[in-house]
Amino acid sequence: MRGTLNKVMLIGHLGDEIKMHFFDGGNSIGRFPLATNESYTNQDGDRVTTTEWHNIVVRNKLAEICEKYLTKGDKIYCEGRIKSRQWSGDDGQTRYTTEIHVRELTFLTNKKEEAQNQNPTETPEVPKTDTKSPKKSEKDEKDDLPF
Repeated sequence: MRGTLNKVMLIGHLGDEIKMHFFDGGNSIGRFPLATNESYTNQDGDRVTTTEWHNIVVRNKLAEICEKYLTKGDKIYCEGRIKSRQWSGDDGQTRYTTEIHVRELTFLTNKKEEAQNQNPTETPEVPKTDTKSPKKSEKDEKDDLPF
């Protein structure tokens, strides 16, 4: 294999609202945290859930769509690439961060839909009515055949 691959696929929940930054020329960038969970049973038989936080970056039109339709708690699927960067903090210290630069994003559920799926409201039972038709004789059934 000659080339390399830098591809990330995540399904998770937004940890906060999207923070937008707009630039001259009409470009924009949106940032938000995404939480992914892993559940397993440890040696003691206890159920353990761990959460991994990812820094998500979306650009331009995708960022504007995310800002308009996504809120904290919504579940999404996103595809992109890992990018690391460094900068100098206010205190002069060099800081590092790893981000997921998203190219494709799919809305899976919003917070309200997911809560409804976990606690569905009971629907009233509709009274049953007898809708059976009278039985046909064997001769009638043979006559109804299309050939």
